[in-house]
Amino acid sequence: MFDVTRYAEAAQSIVDAGRFLYGRGWSPATSSNYSARLDDHHIAITVSGRHKGELAAGDVMVVDLAGQPVQSQCRSSAETLLHTVLYEVFPEVGAVLHTHSVNATVLSRLLPPDQPLILEGYELQKAFPGQDTHDASLQVPVFDNTQDIPDLAGRTAQWFRDHPQQPGYLIRGHGLYTWGRTMADCLRHVEAFEFLFECELATMRLR
Repeated sequence: MFDVTRYAEAAQSIVDAGRFLYGRGWSPATSSNYSARLDDHHIAITVSGRHKGELAAGDVMVVDLAGQPVQSQCRSSAETLLHTVLYEVFPEVGAVLHTHSVNATVLSRLLPPDQPLILEGYELQKAFPGQDTHDASLQVPVFDNTQDIPDLAGRTAQWFRDHPQQPGYLIRGHGLYTWGRTMADCLRHVEAFEFLFECELATMRLR
């Protein structure tokens, strides 16, 4: 099955992340979903419909990498497969965060269809693994929003198999997905992305 102690630690990291992200305005109301790896076959993930600023341990459940509940009658997010495919594609990933900030939502709607967001020339790009200088580019793909989650999971998995160094993606009019080796790494990525998104939007306004 899964290690109960590891589950308790993962659940607490998810609860703490929820309070931080809600406090920053990046996970309003019952939006967003968060997860953490337990082992090669299981992840802890938020229960569907729970307020992310008020999470408790009972708001975190376990699913296998097929997205099926383990020892729980609760229902996880409809987007659970968007988490599990990332753990399959990236065995080193320990946490995945999906947020619904204003910046991510608006910016994703402004980008033309089939055009990724290209971030370049920013010092804060170095917050991401493999980005050692501002003199580089970071490509953030934008996938159209859909209720067909298995299809979207398949497309994101293929994209990141082909582009393994990219640390996140946007869903148009929806939000951000990013991940990291630890929950702390993942939170750092969210914060860096949010800064960069805000810079991009400010630049667009000035133009």
